[in-house]
Amino acid sequence: MDKDKDLLLKEYIKMMTDMIVLCATLALSLFFWVLSLTISTYYGKLRSPVSPWRWLFSILVPLVLTIRAVKRRSLDGSGALGALLVGFVLTMANYSFFSSLLAFFITSSKLTRWGGAEKKKIDAEYKEGGQRNWVQVFCNGGVPTELALLYMIEVGPGEIPIDFGKQYSASWMCLSLLGALACSTGDTWASEVGPVLSKSKPRLITNWEEVPTGTNGGVTPIGLVASFLGGLVVGVAYFGTQLLFVGDLHLADPQWPIIVYGGVAGLLGSMLDSFLGANMQYSGFDSSIGKVVSYESATTQRICGKPILDNNAVNLFSSVLIALILPGLAWGAWPR
Repeated sequence: MDKDKDLLLKEYIKMMTDMIVLCATLALSLFFWVLSLTISTYYGKLRSPVSPWRWLFSILVPLVLTIRAVKRRSLDGSGALGALLVGFVLTMANYSFFSSLLAFFITSSKLTRWGGAEKKKIDAEYKEGGQRNWVQVFCNGGVPTELALLYMIEVGPGEIPIDFGKQYSASWMCLSLLGALACSTGDTWASEVGPVLSKSKPRLITNWEEVPTGTNGGVTPIGLVASFLGGLVVGVAYFGTQLLFVGDLHLADPQWPIIVYGGVAGLLGSMLDSFLGANMQYSGFDSSIGKVVSYESATTQRICGKPILDNNAVNLFSSVLIALILPGLAWGAWPR
């Protein structure tokens, strides 16, 4: 009987907690809606206020996903706060941004937990569940968040087609954001899939010599294919959302290249990440544990790189470079 009472009490507490969170979210979304309505009334140059449903979706959905991620140990406390901010900004700006972020987060989290037994053998810093903190969240989501804010300043919250002729700067921002997310996804897919499935040793991207598994800058054919597929998934998520929420797509430039763009961004981002890792991250083989490590010690023999950047910084620089360079190439090749 006591166990039944405890179970009922836990269920009651959970139900009440969910109700409180929902009511707080509704109140917060309505407050922001009234605030935007007031600002729009007094400053006529601003766009029409964002609907209360968009405020609600932008607050509630990232909150639910973040709570779920914390329970599954995909995020720690600081990572959850960072993810809430990133998720809110991207969702408010453009639903296509949100779906791309969701594709990155879900697939990356699942692949990080996949093949754990094999990864423990080769990764000296392996963490069960791959829990991400705020630094990792912002190194992957910081650039997209800044671009989403610039996008809202340029055109306001809402979905637009990629069309350089009609919305040049906004289209550039959209592709920059998509490229940054595809870059992060491609690198994650390559680093999580390659070491587990590859039957051959990786080769260093700078000189193509064989290196131990886990070396920064080491690539495999399977890893490169995985990076392209990871970016492709993000591109498909973006394109699918465009089809659902953007009207009059037939009046704009073709949108299908978004999918190809995502795949190319994933592949090039992963290769760029490997190149930076091979040169600016220290990799050495520690004979005392039989694994590749990122620190120097008496038992470590250097493989490549210098101790300039850590893995988070390399991820950040890679996404920045892809966000800056790739939209220009897309602008020249985009079918009109």
